[in-house]
Amino acid sequence: MCGMARPRKPLLSTDRIVDAARALVDAEGLAAVSTRRLAAELGVSGPSLYNHFRTKDQILEAVADSVSAQVDLSMFDAADERDWRTALHDWAVSYRAALREHPNIVPVLAQGPGRRPAGLRLADAVFGSMVDAGWPPAQATSIGALMRYFVMGSALGSFAGGFVDDQDAYDPADYPHLGQAHLLADRQDVVDERAFETGLAALLDGLAVQFAALPVAAPH
Repeated sequence: MCGMARPRKPLLSTDRIVDAARALVDAEGLAAVSTRRLAAELGVSGPSLYNHFRTKDQILEAVADSVSAQVDLSMFDAADERDWRTALHDWAVSYRAALREHPNIVPVLAQGPGRRPAGLRLADAVFGSMVDAGWPPAQATSIGALMRYFVMGSALGSFAGGFVDDQDAYDPADYPHLGQAHLLADRQDVVDERAFETGLAALLDGLAVQFAALPVAAPH
C-alpha cells in the first residue's frame, strides 16, 4: 500500500504568514494586506490563517515587530564599551536602515510598541542604557521618544526625492535660491544620508550639553 504523498508546499506557519505579509506591505502598502490576499499568496484557504492570527491587524502588528527585530541592539549590552552617545548614534543608524528597507510599515510602528516583544525589547534597551549611563529616568524616557520621532521621520520619505528633475520647474524669478534643486532627485541618497547624519549629530551634541549639566549624584 502506497504511503500518503507529501504536500508540495511547506506547512503553514506564523513565520511564513509574516514573511508573505511583509513582502506584500513592502511592495504594495498596508492597504494591500487582507486575509484573502495572503491566503492566495500562500496557496492556502483563508480560514487556515485564523489558526495563527485572528485579524488583519494582528498580522500587521507581527510584521511591524519583525522589522523591529532587525534593529541592532548589541551596543546596549552590558559588555559593550561604547559610551551612551556612541551607542545612541549606532543604534539610530541601524534603526533607520531597518525602517528604510520597510518604509510602508512605519505608520504601524509609529503607534508605539504596544505588546510587541521586539518593540518592547528595543524600548527597554534604550531606556535601560540611558539610565545606566546616568540620565534621570524621566529624561531617559524623553530621549527614547525623541530618537523615535527623528528616526521614523527620516525614514518616511526623501527630502531630495521630493524635487523634480526639471530645471524649468524652478523659475529663478519665483524661487531665486532653488537654481540647483532639479539636481537633488538624482542625488537623493547622498543628500538624505547627509541630512540624517547632520540632524543626528545636532541631537547628540545637544544631549551631551544637557548631560554635562546634570547634577552630580551624591555618593551612597
